[in-house]
Amino acid sequence: MFVSLQNRDFRWLWSGSLASSFAMNMQIVARGWLVYDLTGSAVDLAWVTMSFTIPQVLFSLWGGVVADRLSKRHVISVAQGLNFVATIVLGTIIITENVSFWDFIWFGVFNGTVLALSMPARQAYPPELVGEQLIFNAMALNTAGWNLSRILGPTLAGILIAVAAQGDTSSSFGVGIVYYMIAALYLVSVFSVLMVKRPGVIHSPTSGQSPLGDIVEGLRYVKANAPVLGLILLSLMPFLFGMPINTLLPAFNHDVLAGGPDDLGFLLGAMGVGAIVGSLMMARMGGIGRKGSWLVATCVMWGVLMGVFAVSATLAVSAAVIAAIGWLSAWNMSLNRGLLSTIVSPEMRGRIMSIDMMSHGLMPLGILPISFIAEAASVPAALTTAGVIFVVVVLLMTRLASVRQIDHAEARRAESAVLG
Repeated sequence: MFVSLQNRDFRWLWSGSLASSFAMNMQIVARGWLVYDLTGSAVDLAWVTMSFTIPQVLFSLWGGVVADRLSKRHVISVAQGLNFVATIVLGTIIITENVSFWDFIWFGVFNGTVLALSMPARQAYPPELVGEQLIFNAMALNTAGWNLSRILGPTLAGILIAVAAQGDTSSSFGVGIVYYMIAALYLVSVFSVLMVKRPGVIHSPTSGQSPLGDIVEGLRYVKANAPVLGLILLSLMPFLFGMPINTLLPAFNHDVLAGGPDDLGFLLGAMGVGAIVGSLMMARMGGIGRKGSWLVATCVMWGVLMGVFAVSATLAVSAAVIAAIGWLSAWNMSLNRGLLSTIVSPEMRGRIMSIDMMSHGLMPLGILPISFIAEAASVPAALTTAGVIFVVVVLLMTRLASVRQIDHAEARRAESAVLG
């Protein structure tokens, strides 16, 4: 289950990723709580999410070129250093009680841009450190690290906000303290990544080819490889119709459960508990067959459980259902990342990961209309709508040749690995 962590370089990279994952998950609670407290608007929560995701559409493809052309170690460490500086600035604005809604917008744009330019390198790095045989194990352990942060990070952030504010949960002081902790975690990530000895494989571009030419080459590669296109489409659907539950969770916690920041942290932590179990199961069961079929099944079950969550009315029931959603999401994402990493040619890996990430930047196309439904009707109605659309669209996608060919492509890859 933990075999990839025996690799020294992967262990340091995983540690750095864990620190940054804690930072991002603590920020979800701190940002969501303060923004909703400032505005009381589910749509404003969506706008803040959009400020983070739109740069992914604009800059992810360039991040893929960076990942293939430059040292992945340096790209990741510089990105985390920039996040450290920006988080210190926002934390100071918050703790001095000069924060406004627009501060979260500029911070989201900055964070989103840094993530877009660096995440393809982070995703393309593990296969170069552990080798093809351990790709699924490494990807699952990365997902497990992310989900471990979902267990502890949100809970820690929620408790810190409540304790630092001394019962006054409308105070921004507690949120400011959390942002300082987030900055410290980004700094830990910088030093951890710098401990990795291998800088990552640098793939020289075709002679005389410009960065824009690299991007075009990546897009043509996706068009020419149907299973790769199918995987990108199947990774997009959860971001369009599955992730609204994350964005609307502060509103659901406030409006339906009448919970405080500690309750919000508990819900996010419950999702993390389910997800880490799913991640570790995938790390153990990386050799499972028909991964494409499992990918479709987890999407469908994810959508169904969103409808169940929407009608839950107590913290205990909501936590149980969202834990199951976390379990499914971990399986889904580990499968998708692992399949992409194994099917794609190594010299194209950074660019293909960037195309996949760019598609995730389309998340507002799903979140914004769902948020309008939440404001016009109710949060449960919005989540039910998202779940129904999720299931219907994924089932329709099973008729596409690009989706049906995923299992065949994985079988051919496995056969080649055995023969090799």
